[in-house]
Amino acid sequence: MRIKSVLRQIFMWGLAAIAALLVVLHGNSVGSNSLVIAAETPQSQHSESVILPPSKPHPLPATLAQWYDQTNSDDYFLEVKPTKIGYLIWSQFPIKVYIQQPQLESSDADILQSWANEVLQAIQEWSVYLPLQVIAQPEGADIKIMRSSPPLRIAPNQMPRARSAETSYEFYINSNNLLSHRCSILLSPSQAGQYLQAAARHEFGHALGIWGHSSLQSDALYFAQVRNPPLISARDANTLKRIYEQPTQLGWSLQRHRADINS
Repeated sequence: MRIKSVLRQIFMWGLAAIAALLVVLHGNSVGSNSLVIAAETPQSQHSESVILPPSKPHPLPATLAQWYDQTNSDDYFLEVKPTKIGYLIWSQFPIKVYIQQPQLESSDADILQSWANEVLQAIQEWSVYLPLQVIAQPEGADIKIMRSSPPLRIAPNQMPRARSAETSYEFYINSNNLLSHRCSILLSPSQAGQYLQAAARHEFGHALGIWGHSSLQSDALYFAQVRNPPLISARDANTLKRIYEQPTQLGWSLQRHRADINS
């Protein structure tokens, strides 16, 4: 009995060590309706079942509400895939963006600063459509942009595929009890100039919510790199606006229910 008691105590301490950082989404289908958060302290022998909020649309930010396509272009909204909790819509503005900065003592600080400036130029193009704030430190950023090669993707019976850029996201519950997300963008150090700007512009479009690709080379979210990279098109902007008109579970308050883990 003593051994069991010790083992149980070790288990509870191990659980608590990761509890504050680990949020697990259950279910693979769109609209999954429960989260489980482990106990936050070694002494509390309970778990919290978190009920996801219903999907609702957020008010359009003024920048998108005022956007008007004078070219009467269409969009590629049907190519955008929602996540299991809805579209990746930001509802708290400005969106805080961190762009990796060079260390002052770095031998290639000039190169790294040039890289950061190129990325910043591409990111600022999106501020026409959504409010952005570039911050100096990665802590507290909604979107982090790092100068790093994306990992290789290895598919069965295929050679490893190298990529020049990648965007990923994760869900979490913020201090205001809102279901939230944050994004990370990796941009390969091998790119520069207009191709770096094109990659940054493209990946940032994903991070803003366009989780899909266009089939036209004239759009920034075209699925492949082209010789003459386009700027943000009216179709890109139309698609972004349609996304922000959609319901989502992101940005809404959750309900919590505490349960004893011994029950």
